[in-house]
Amino acid sequence: MNPETRSELSPAVRIIPRDQHSISRKNISKAALRVLYRLHDAGFAAYLVGGAVRDLLLGGHPKDFDVATNATPDEVKGLFRNCRLIGRRFRLAHVVFGPEIIEVATFRGTGEDNGEGDRHIVEGRIVRDNIWGTIEEDAVRRDFRVNALYYDIADFSVRDYVGGMQDLEDRTMRLIGDPETRYREDPVRMLRAARLAAKLGFTIDPETAAPFATLGHLLGEAAPARLFDESLKLFLAGHGLKSFKMLEACGLLRFLFPATARALERGDHALRALVEQGLANTDARIAEGKSVTPAFLYAVLLWGEVRDQAHGWIAQGYDANEAWQRAAVHVVGEQCQRVAIPRRFTFTMEEIWALQPRFEQIHRKRVFRLMSHPRFRAAFDFLLLRAHESVRMRELGEWWAHAQQLPPEMLAAALGGGGVPPHEAAPAAGGAPARKRRRRRKPAGRGKGDSGGA
Repeated sequence: MNPETRSELSPAVRIIPRDQHSISRKNISKAALRVLYRLHDAGFAAYLVGGAVRDLLLGGHPKDFDVATNATPDEVKGLFRNCRLIGRRFRLAHVVFGPEIIEVATFRGTGEDNGEGDRHIVEGRIVRDNIWGTIEEDAVRRDFRVNALYYDIADFSVRDYVGGMQDLEDRTMRLIGDPETRYREDPVRMLRAARLAAKLGFTIDPETAAPFATLGHLLGEAAPARLFDESLKLFLAGHGLKSFKMLEACGLLRFLFPATARALERGDHALRALVEQGLANTDARIAEGKSVTPAFLYAVLLWGEVRDQAHGWIAQGYDANEAWQRAAVHVVGEQCQRVAIPRRFTFTMEEIWALQPRFEQIHRKRVFRLMSHPRFRAAFDFLLLRAHESVRMRELGEWWAHAQQLPPEMLAAALGGGGVPPHEAAPAAGGAPARKRRRRRKPAGRGKGDSGGA
C-alpha cells in the first residue's frame, strides 16, 4: 500500500463498547471463542475479524469465524496442538476442531517501517505477503471497510479504524485505499465487491465500482482454480440470482463467463428466463437445506452458447450427436480457460446437454431407455427450465412429467407397445430397470447324459 493511502486513511480508532453494539458471544462459535480466549490468556491480542463481525452486527449467523492476532503463525501453532500452518502467499494458522476450522492470521503490516516477514509484488500484484505489523496497519490492509471491524475478546468492544460502521449504516461497499491500486494487487476483489453487495443487499460505492470497466480484463489473469472457488461463492451460497444480476450490472459477467454473456447479448429472452429460473431454483434448494451440484448450474449458464453452436454445426450438415458433442467440447474448453471446472462436473454437464434432443424422441424403447439413464432426473429438470423456449417445449416437459407418474405397463400401452418385457421395464421415478437373468439354452441333441464329461 502506498504512502498516500496510509496518510489519507489516517487510522483513528473508534471503539464501540459492549452496550452499544449487538454482538453476543452466544452467537459466536465455541471453537472461535476457545481460540480467542487461549490467545488472550497467553498474553496476545485476540480479535474476531472480517465477515463474521460484519454479519453479526447485521443480525446474521456467520458460518466462518476468522481471528486476527499479534502472535506469529509459529506462536499460534505452539499454543494449539490441533493447529496446522498453511499458505505461501499468505501464511496462516488453521486451528482444527473436528469439522470446524478457525483461521488465525497475524496482523499484516505495510512493510514501510520495521515490519517483520517478506513481501513479493510482480507488476502491482501481490504474490507473497507475510509482513507482520500492528492492528492499525492490518485494518488498512483489508479489502472493504465493512470487513475491517474487530471484536475484542478482552473487553467485548468493536474497534473500527476505517469507517466500517458508517458503511454498515449506509449499506454501502467501499474499498479501503485507492480502488485501482487495490484491484491491481488482486483483481478478484472486483468479484468480491459484487458478491458481497448482492449477499448483503448493499450498493457499491461509485469510486469502488469505477475501475470495473477498465480493469475487469485482469480477471483473465487470475488463476482459473481460484475463479472456480469464487464462482461457487457467487452462485452456490444462497444468493446466486442476485449475484448474477450484480455481475451483469457491474459489467463483470463477460470476464468470468464470456460464453454466457455473449449468448445473453443476442437478446434471447427465453434463455434469460432459463438462466434466472435456474439460479432462483438453486437458491430455493439451498434455503430448504437440499443438495445442489455445480454441474447443473454451469450447464444452465453455458446452455445458450452450446445450443447455438450445436444448431450451427447441424445446419452445416453434421450429424446431430456429433454436433452436440463438438459444441459441448468447444464451449467447455473455452470456459475452463477462465474457470477451472473439474472434469467430474463437465462430464455431467455434457450428459445433461446431450440428453436434451432425446426428450423429443417419443418412441417406446427410447422413452424407457432414457428414463433408465443415470442423468435422467437432472436432464429432465433442465428440460423443465426450457419451457420458455416454445409452446412445444412446455408441452414436452408436461408429457415427460406425466409419463413418470404412470406404471411402466400403462406407459408402454400408451406408447402403443403393449406389455413391457422385464428387461425394458422402467420404474416411474426413472430409476434403472429391473433385469432378469436369461437361462442358457442347451445345445440341440444333448440330453442329461450327454454332458461330454463324466
